[in-house]
Amino acid sequence: MPKVLVATVKPFAPAAVNEIKKITEQAGYDFALLEKYESQTDLISAVKDVDALIIRSDKATREVIDAAENLKIIVRAGAGYDNIDLEAATAKGVVAMNTPGQNSNAVAELALGMMVYLARNQFNGKAGTELRGKKLGIHAYGHVGKLVGDIARGFGMEIFAFDPFIPKESIEKDGVTVVDSAEALYQTCQYVSLHIPANAHTVKSINYALLSKMPANAVLVNTARKEVIDEAELLKVFADRPDFKYISDIAPDCKDEIAEKYEGRFFFTPKKMGAQTAEANINAGIAAAKQIVNFLEKGDTTFQVNK
Repeated sequence: MPKVLVATVKPFAPAAVNEIKKITEQAGYDFALLEKYESQTDLISAVKDVDALIIRSDKATREVIDAAENLKIIVRAGAGYDNIDLEAATAKGVVAMNTPGQNSNAVAELALGMMVYLARNQFNGKAGTELRGKKLGIHAYGHVGKLVGDIARGFGMEIFAFDPFIPKESIEKDGVTVVDSAEALYQTCQYVSLHIPANAHTVKSINYALLSKMPANAVLVNTARKEVIDEAELLKVFADRPDFKYISDIAPDCKDEIAEKYEGRFFFTPKKMGAQTAEANINAGIAAAKQIVNFLEKGDTTFQVNK
């Protein structure tokens, strides 16, 4: 019978593990669990006889994929999948999937929460500013971007978006103003919330040319990936624009220099926190298990990302 391994350095909530186990065992599969492992070697050893693998932020490298002799499917419980070596998976005939939408509300709420936190001077007792009436640009209007807009509208913000992959009419029906370029988005909006993936086209694409065009008291909000930021040019913006602030749920590599020079102008969560809610944790895990069963039983590749 097929064997499903859940391998997570950052474990799922116990309720999620129980549901994943229930779904897989009801399908007649063996269930295995590897949590809080200490090295990639542990993961390589654990995958040797598995047919399906569920991961979170864990690295499904070429070595892991090659070591898994029976592997047919990997599911990343979450939206981003840059932690899977897609080329290696494709070469071996392994289907790679993500679980889009399951973490979206958690990420969107975090983005707005960080905006409020910084706008109110990190609750240090000094007067801050309000979000109402401010212009918010959403860079990529997918599951998370749409929810960020929905929540921000409740704050009374004016919402703009740029996403060349989504029809303009689909975005406009949400009451969002669509702009035709990233440059126009950054020129228009005091706040910009990033939701682009990290890929060959986007890595280091958020640069000085974009950030320097933002209006006064600019705030960049990143709940996407740190790799999309050109950190050398981010530091240049910090130096040239005393009004610029940056908030992110994953600290940049240059965080020590930012902390040393630009107190009060940044906030970084201690680890990537976008999906760190009980609801998102459970939803993503259950979705991953169901996708594995649907693939193995019916050949369903709806959420395949290495087509």
